Amino acid sequence: MARREGLRRRERRVVRRRRLGRRIVGAAMTGATYGAAAVALVPLFAILGMLVVKGAGSLDLNFFIKASVPLGETGGGFAHAIVGTLIMVALAAAIGVPVGVGAGIYLAESGGAKAATIVRFVADTLNGIPSIVIGIFAWTWIVRPTGRFSAWAGGIALACILAPIVARTTEEMVRLVPNSLREAALALGYPRWRTSLQVVVRTALPGIVTGCLVALARVAGETAPLLFTALGSLYLSTDVNRAMAALPLQIYSYAVGPYDEWHRQAWAGALVLILLVLALGIVARLVTHRKAYG
Repeated sequence: MARREGLRRRERRVVRRRRLGRRIVGAAMTGATYGAAAVALVPLFAILGMLVVKGAGSLDLNFFIKASVPLGETGGGFAHAIVGTLIMVALAAAIGVPVGVGAGIYLAESGGAKAATIVRFVADTLNGIPSIVIGIFAWTWIVRPTGRFSAWAGGIALACILAPIVARTTEEMVRLVPNSLREAALALGYPRWRTSLQVVVRTALPGIVTGCLVALARVAGETAPLLFTALGSLYLSTDVNRAMAALPLQIYSYAVGPYDEWHRQAWAGALVLILLVLALGIVARLVTHRKAYG
């Protein structure tokens, strides 16, 4: 009896030690996870803090409704750059989103077809190409033949960046749709194309929209392609056949300029651009949250 009691006490001590060890390891891993998350957030908050400190003071109504002013004068704003960014991002979306969504649906629904393998390889290659190379490509095939810089060229260059991102995101979202939905639709007599469009795509639509918004946030901050295509402008213009300003271009131009007023407005423009990108990211998260809990 005494021996059994001793064995039981020993077993209880071993169990307590193991529980304590698991708790310590769990607490350490939880702390490491929170620490890693904090480290990841430090650059974001550091950038936002610097932009707010240096740029918020230059944000007023004139910044949003007025274009730039002649050299040496104070005041003016970024209205031309904001309008130009919205126009070129809209052009990129009009071109790149349909192409990307269509390609993504084809990649997800075509199985292991050779053509799908080629399309997937092209999309992955385009995702890895530096944006400045895409800008040079657009300059060679659009700007030089037409003899002018234009918002169209900038929109097409941005669409070349946008489309492969949307394609791969759409493919992943469509693949997440359960096969049981496809099989049920086919069993009801739906043709395959109708099943893909009315059942699969409708189910995956929130994820597809999220991917499109994330891709738009990515291209909204691109500078290099626009240097070779849209070039930039100091005037407010909505003519897509001519050179046009954009937030990244105007920020770069003012940041390297010699005037303090330009530097202040460059910080303010950078703050507006970051807020625009964050807004698109927040909308994307809301769409995802609605899909998960709505």
